[in-house]
Amino acid sequence: MLKIPRKTSAGISIALSVMFFIVCIAGAVAAPYISEMFINARDNIGLRSEIGAGGRVYVLVLVYLIIAVAMLADVLLFILLLCVRSGNVFTSKSVALIRGVSWCCFLMCGIFCALGIYFRLSFIVAFAAVFLGLCLRVVKNVIEEATEIKSENDLTV
Repeated sequence: MLKIPRKTSAGISIALSVMFFIVCIAGAVAAPYISEMFINARDNIGLRSEIGAGGRVYVLVLVYLIIAVAMLADVLLFILLLCVRSGNVFTSKSVALIRGVSWCCFLMCGIFCALGIYFRLSFIVAFAAVFLGLCLRVVKNVIEEATEIKSENDLTV
């Protein structure tokens, strides 16, 4: 299996994080068109012509909330990657950053559940977001415990 050096891997992740942020900005610019495209898409029921003007605004607001939460999570991950790159992994700052990303996942779950009024498939995305948030909480707990052990070891030496 291909093994990428640690510093190179962190650099690739930082570059991907920056690219994701740029994609989110583009998504924010195109959000009105994207939301209209999803509203007008055919599904097994037909066109979503029953969505009135208020519903269209509701969908657009949720799309902007999704983008905002994704950008916040990306910024937190970017800062975490900078900490990893500098060797500051087992710190309370890293734990707080992972905690923030997990809360972003739970918030994203709520937003996608609210979007489920019109788009039933969004419940699947909500399920995936809550599962990812749960996984991040477990990782956060592991890093937090490792941080405490590291702190105790630093005090004994």
